[in-house]
Amino acid sequence: MSLIKSRGTELLGYLLLAVVLLVVLPLLLDNFRLNLIGKYLTFAFVVIGLVISWGYTGVLSLGQGLFFGLGGYIMAMFLKLEASTPEATAIQSTPGIPDFMDWNQLTALPWFWEPSHSFIFTVFAIVLVPSALAYVIGAAMFKRRVGGVYFAIITQALVAVATILIIGQQGYTGGVNGITDLRTLMGWDIRTDSAKTILYFIEVVLLFGCMAVARLMLGSKLGRILVAIRDKEERVRFSGYDVANFKTFAFCAAAGFAGIGGGMFTLQVGFMSPSIIGIVPSIEMVIFCAVGGRLSLIGGVLGALLVNAAKTGFSEEFPELWLLGLGGLFIGVVLFFPRGVAGLYADHVEPRLGPWLNRARLRTKLPVGPAEPTPAE
Repeated sequence: MSLIKSRGTELLGYLLLAVVLLVVLPLLLDNFRLNLIGKYLTFAFVVIGLVISWGYTGVLSLGQGLFFGLGGYIMAMFLKLEASTPEATAIQSTPGIPDFMDWNQLTALPWFWEPSHSFIFTVFAIVLVPSALAYVIGAAMFKRRVGGVYFAIITQALVAVATILIIGQQGYTGGVNGITDLRTLMGWDIRTDSAKTILYFIEVVLLFGCMAVARLMLGSKLGRILVAIRDKEERVRFSGYDVANFKTFAFCAAAGFAGIGGGMFTLQVGFMSPSIIGIVPSIEMVIFCAVGGRLSLIGGVLGALLVNAAKTGFSEEFPELWLLGLGGLFIGVVLFFPRGVAGLYADHVEPRLGPWLNRARLRTKLPVGPAEPTPAE
């Protein structure tokens, strides 16, 4: 009965979130604010991955910005090539290549840019390239039983290395400015207000698809094994399971979701730069998960929305003190709501909704026609 109750409450949460994102916000907000919400939701993809790797498996990564940036750069490469036709770049010394390459005296498109001419390749690469990199990192670390704070520090160092590499290879990556001036997707102008609105709805549908995949994963036997690894890793290892493989899988799944978020970020904002990959953004992604609740997919999405909205609001109202306000929000949540927004709901809201939900469930079970007569004694 408790399992049915929890599933019913969870389904209600998904429905409410869908109504808010698909109906309420588009009706209440203008195009600018709705585009901001779309930008915030790109980080929710990262949080979904963190719920799997950190919340359920106990693998804390402080380098999710690396995979987010990979997905964003892969999408940006396709969009940049589409905007760099020989006709559009006729004034360059070498027409047909991105403008920043021409500024850096490149005379031909690099070989690793060539596959980005294909949109199908781009779609698959956004997920597979971050996952493949995560597999290399995870296999190298987890096979040697590197975990905990050491793994977190290593992932943070990899983010710093990637940022330096991208900035240093200006002719191939756009350097500190990143890849900008992205205009069309398959001939469709993505800079208009109507395009931004359509992209918002596409992103919300894609987000719920990712949440459904993650929920199926966590609700299966795999999810139970991941929780067991988090709580009693040695016992799981002695039971015959290859803990390193399961950790690597969770880390790869988190990277794949982050790559999808990065690709949608590029479409939403129209550029990708190394500032999105840095150490600070990666730590902020963990904060989104902590504020929302690292054991809840819905809470993670709400955490991404809440922290980013607070960040925008504080910076607009208190431009000199907004960092203090954001820090105070995070400290307050950690001190008073250690399980995040999801824990607040479970502790205070759900107990009050429980009796109402039980009465509603009983009403749905009442017979429609007259009751059958009881047998005579």
